Amino acid sequence: MKYIFFSFLLIFSFVTFAPQALALDLGGDTLKNAADKGGYDKNTNETTLASNIGMVVNIILSIIGVLFTVLMVYAGYTWMVARGDETKIDKAKKIITASIIGLIITLGAYSITNFIIPRILDQTLAQVNSWLLFV
Repeated sequence: MKYIFFSFLLIFSFVTFAPQALALDLGGDTLKNAADKGGYDKNTNETTLASNIGMVVNIILSIIGVLFTVLMVYAGYTWMVARGDETKIDKAKKIITASIIGLIITLGAYSITNFIIPRILDQTLAQVNSWLLFV
């Protein structure tokens, strides 16, 4: 029964969050005008690798958020219906602890990435630009 519930929840989250993530307006008209002025085909795809990766990361983070909520509700329900059974209470506590640790690791990795990557790119671009001035 648990597998059916989690499968339904996973499918529901894909149906709910994927269209929203794919409906982003990335300024397609501006890019098509620039492509036309540059002599390229107007039907050039406006998504770049970075925006595709960003969409995938947003979808994955949405799924992780939904999974965290489901695990917390499941653990709370398990704890409520334990009726004093220590094994079920310990199982619920372990699920709660594991889901919180997983959420902290995921948010920490996302935060570190958003903090470090722009600074690396700024330094790299500054070095490339200074190198190009001497050439």
